[in-house]
Amino acid sequence: MNTSQAHTDMCYAANARMYSVNSQAAVAWKGLFGWLARVSGVNLDIVDHAFPRPLAELWSRRDLGCAFMCGFPFMLAKHRPQPVVAPIPANAPVPGRSVYATRFLVRSDSEFQTIEDTFGGRLGYTVEDSHSGYNAVRHHLLPYYRRRGTELYRESIGPLTTPRGVMDAIIAGDVDVGPLDSYALDLMIRHEPQLGSRVRIVATTEPAPIPFLVAAPGCPDDIVAKLQATLTTFAKASECAFLRDALCLNGFAPVEIGDYELILRWDAEARAAGYVRPI
Repeated sequence: MNTSQAHTDMCYAANARMYSVNSQAAVAWKGLFGWLARVSGVNLDIVDHAFPRPLAELWSRRDLGCAFMCGFPFMLAKHRPQPVVAPIPANAPVPGRSVYATRFLVRSDSEFQTIEDTFGGRLGYTVEDSHSGYNAVRHHLLPYYRRRGTELYRESIGPLTTPRGVMDAIIAGDVDVGPLDSYALDLMIRHEPQLGSRVRIVATTEPAPIPFLVAAPGCPDDIVAKLQATLTTFAKASECAFLRDALCLNGFAPVEIGDYELILRWDAEARAAGYVRPI
């Protein structure tokens, strides 16, 4: 048996927890991984790694073949996983690009019309190593913080950990405003349209490079190459039309690591201004 065949016969973990925002999306991601395994010839094991298990535990798996990772922890990692591909959301803030943004949401029945209206209230966040739920929040609020020279909110509530946690906190009235990854929000509303009438967007951050699929640092190059080659055909594969619709996804693109330096710049700017925590 040659080395390439031995690698293909091994089993590699696949997981889309970051964007399995509801049961419908989770089923669609499993369908995508099933298609990926069939077409690429890579033996993928679709593993469960649900909250509250830490994502860092998933990203550190030695058998990791394909799992979503946020660009912020990726850029901060001492031993970075291998990039596979980045998703291109159907409603990306820059059409056709692997980018996303953070939407600041409030309850639809609230009196808030702008982000400034929420100042003095309660701001939710996900986790400190999240770009969309923490770093991008600070970046967007930094100009207001600089002008005021003081805290913008009376309370910063978190970690709410997941987009679902933020959505639930907003609807329950536990926070006045919270950040949602724009792609995660698209997936939620695609499968739970009633959510669209319960929240409103009062602000949106600048676009940033989106979380992407990664493999373990030691994953064989030929396995990564097979996954990349197959995923780049997803956009035009006729058998994937249903999955593209269910996942609000146009396709996948190569990961440009240099683009993710933006995330570190935003972090450094906030810290230099003394705005370490979004409040």
